[in-house]
Amino acid sequence: MRPHPAQRFQAPSTILTGVPLKEVLGRDLVRLVGESFVGVVPEFDRKGFEADALHGLNELEFNQRGAHIGKALAAQLPTDFDEAASLLIASLGPELQATEGNGLAVFFYLPHAHVIAERGLACFESGMLANYELTKRMTAEFCIRPFLVRHRDGCLKMLAKWTKDPNPHVRRLVSEGTRSRLPWAMRLKEFQQNPDFTLPLLERLKDDSELYVRRSVANHLADILKDHPDIAFAVCERWIEESDSGKLTTQQATNRRWIIRHAVRLPAKKGELRAIEIRNAAR
Repeated sequence: MRPHPAQRFQAPSTILTGVPLKEVLGRDLVRLVGESFVGVVPEFDRKGFEADALHGLNELEFNQRGAHIGKALAAQLPTDFDEAASLLIASLGPELQATEGNGLAVFFYLPHAHVIAERGLACFESGMLANYELTKRMTAEFCIRPFLVRHRDGCLKMLAKWTKDPNPHVRRLVSEGTRSRLPWAMRLKEFQQNPDFTLPLLERLKDDSELYVRRSVANHLADILKDHPDIAFAVCERWIEESDSGKLTTQQATNRRWIIRHAVRLPAKKGELRAIEIRNAAR
């Protein structure tokens, strides 16, 4: 059986010196994305999709290219996103088997993310299902953010359930997608103003078995620290007390201290006394 087009997409393992990241989203990606929908979407116009996606592509930057290809893709899908979501999900390739070393090939799905972010908001359940499936193949940390703005309470309720999902990419999305200051992404102003929206999620994930997830928890806590240092420092101090209580396994306590050290590393380097004390206590 021939591998899925996403598996045949060739991309570097990392950004290459002198080669703009936008070059990943070029003619080969457009061709393979189109191929992935042929046979899934009735009467999919592959040539029309490719023509639309490639028109003006060279003049665009990385994220603009993803949105441009996504727009051409959306034009080939049903206007009803409940119907479109099932087709988009059916077009997806195999789930990622690793949490590290996946390289730039995952950006095969950047156009899909733009479709979900633009079209999925009108259909919360199917939009979140699309986010759930996408994050197991790339990440949905960017396209889930419009859902968190428009459907905040429903999103948070669903994400709380996802903290127990067996897939580490889904669990990481819970923390990474809700970061108030996520790089390259729109700010989540409500979450930036009130960390109480996301702290319960971090509490559920702080002892996750995967470093991939715990690193996201640490970075999320570091984001909170920039706007609400007293709250973030208090969380760190409480987690240290819990790690010293004897109620955690040795490995859990070690992992918890790593999260704390990672979360406060930048203010500690800048000489923030409380951060330095917390970092030393978490060794």
